[in-house]
Amino acid sequence: MSKTASKRRSSAARRRRSGGGVNWIWVIAGIAAAAIIGGLVFEFSRQTAVIEGEQRYGPFPGNVHVSGVVNYAQSPPVGGEHAASWQNCGIYNEPVRNELAVHSMEHGAVWVAYRPDLPADQVEQLRGLVRGRSYTLLSPYPDLDAPVAASAWGVQLKVDSAGDERLPRFIAKYRQGQQTPEPGASCVGGVGTPAER
Repeated sequence: MSKTASKRRSSAARRRRSGGGVNWIWVIAGIAAAAIIGGLVFEFSRQTAVIEGEQRYGPFPGNVHVSGVVNYAQSPPVGGEHAASWQNCGIYNEPVRNELAVHSMEHGAVWVAYRPDLPADQVEQLRGLVRGRSYTLLSPYPDLDAPVAASAWGVQLKVDSAGDERLPRFIAKYRQGQQTPEPGASCVGGVGTPAER
């Protein structure tokens, strides 16, 4: 072996020992950290992005139980005083009591209400949106001023059709969302027997 080749080899070995070469562990760790941070930023922006047409109300005090009928400022209501028990989550063919549904929303439920005269195919679309999803309520709502209203604690979206693409986004964002005063509290074991869950 020539002296020049020997010098090159020993120079390369010194660079490796002294950290002069590429340290792939740090490169991979940096890429992983960037991916994690990017994912967190994406999730935060998804959670905080306002859905066009949503209305915010409140703040409402949580855990204020009353007996009897409550006169709510919003229709359907989106928070405030409510019954001591909650509406069991699921799909109902008859209207549910406001005070029970508000308690379910305090636990993180999204309540999708619709006009009783909504065409059957649209009601079935709504059933498909909530069927099999915990922390959702679906019921007709007499005298509703829009064909469909999706409500969560302190927030509401009213739309003209069950096929509105904002409805599944609203449910995904607010079902057990950051606005929930009592996240993880039960949505079963309360009042009512849903036609299906």
